[in-house]
Amino acid sequence: MSKTTKILILGGGFGGMYTALELERTLARDADIDITVVNRENFFLFTPMLHEVAASDLDITHIVSPVRKLLKRVKVFNGSVEAIDLEKRVVHVSHGEEHHHHELEYDHIVLGLGAITNFYGNQGLEKNALTMKSLGDAIYLRNHLISNLEEADFECFPDEREPLLNFVVAGGGFAGVETIAGINDFLREALKFYPHITEEMLRVVLVHSGSTILPELSEKLGKYAQGKLAKRGVEIHLDTLVTDVDHREVTLSNGTKIRTNTIIWTAGTAPNPLLDTLPCEKQRGKVCANEYMEVGGFLGVWALGDCSLINDPKTGKPYPPTAQHAIRQGKVLAHNIRAAIRGGQKKPFVFSTIGQLAAIGRRTGVAQILGINFSGFIAWWLWRTIYLMKLPRFEKKLRVALDWTLDLMFEKDPVQFLTLRSPTVSSEEMPETPRVRIASAR
Repeated sequence: MSKTTKILILGGGFGGMYTALELERTLARDADIDITVVNRENFFLFTPMLHEVAASDLDITHIVSPVRKLLKRVKVFNGSVEAIDLEKRVVHVSHGEEHHHHELEYDHIVLGLGAITNFYGNQGLEKNALTMKSLGDAIYLRNHLISNLEEADFECFPDEREPLLNFVVAGGGFAGVETIAGINDFLREALKFYPHITEEMLRVVLVHSGSTILPELSEKLGKYAQGKLAKRGVEIHLDTLVTDVDHREVTLSNGTKIRTNTIIWTAGTAPNPLLDTLPCEKQRGKVCANEYMEVGGFLGVWALGDCSLINDPKTGKPYPPTAQHAIRQGKVLAHNIRAAIRGGQKKPFVFSTIGQLAAIGRRTGVAQILGINFSGFIAWWLWRTIYLMKLPRFEKKLRVALDWTLDLMFEKDPVQFLTLRSPTVSSEEMPETPRVRIASAR
């Protein structure tokens, strides 16, 4: 009887999921191969569209795909990774409300644990800031925006109303710019439903540490985006840091103080802290891997995505932590695992960024594709077209396309998605049984 080869994939982001999808197509069909994906959620989140959920452009379920629908032959463990033992080739995991613990052995392990939000030691931010990394973050932000509008509409004291209508986003990269563009449009369009709030009362602020927003793109596109956002009422602070935050006020390095209960932090990430426990080589918390995505010193250990550091042979610099890189890393890594098990030539990962795009609200965007700059409506159209094609599963593509089409004709709904249970009562007295008179037929 042949030995079963166990492959363990930790993380269901772009890197881990596309590794699993490629292995689903190839190795998972073989009886002597056992593949398991460990992920905290039971769905794959298409993060490029996350800000559209927060801004009520898309239904909350349309940018997620159930992992069990995507993977028919690959096993799914819906739980958390507690510890990784590279020496014993065992991963400790837990699941359920009672945190039942299991040990998963492996022959090959894929480290795709991604990155988490980094507050850089600012305790005020850590305690008070909202984030935009998960579906829960987007839903919470949407609920928070609507809750502030509802409260401000009937708040009779101007001093109490001001913090409810000031909104601050820290970070002028893709996540920050797309978030502030989306929520700015949503807030201003929603005002028609709140008769006691005027547009002059709203203050939407973007804080960025650099001299131009969207530094990943050209300076020209960054300035174009700045101009568009400023015309739509967004206040932009460049070369500025958030220095202090409490539940009622944000202080900036340029001396500006903003009374608000909404600070959205998109300005920093760090590799999953679980990686710190691993005895392999790391740089800035990321696991170092070679061009085949192998982790040195440990047979059968692979790494990709945001938690890995893989150098581009053309530039000598690490590949950027983007979805387009992680997707392609996953496909190459699956091939290399197959080659390591079945024999064959491994492929080095070599890829150059095709392009980068950002939606900046009101059917405008900025894009840089194959070195060519696009802006305005055509960039927005490219953003929607390209990401719609990248969205997994035809069903989700159709639902998102329908959402976008309806959005052209109808207004956004300022509806909160709360998980509150309905009110109940526990009475000691049983209600009287009603007497029912039944007339006999004659």
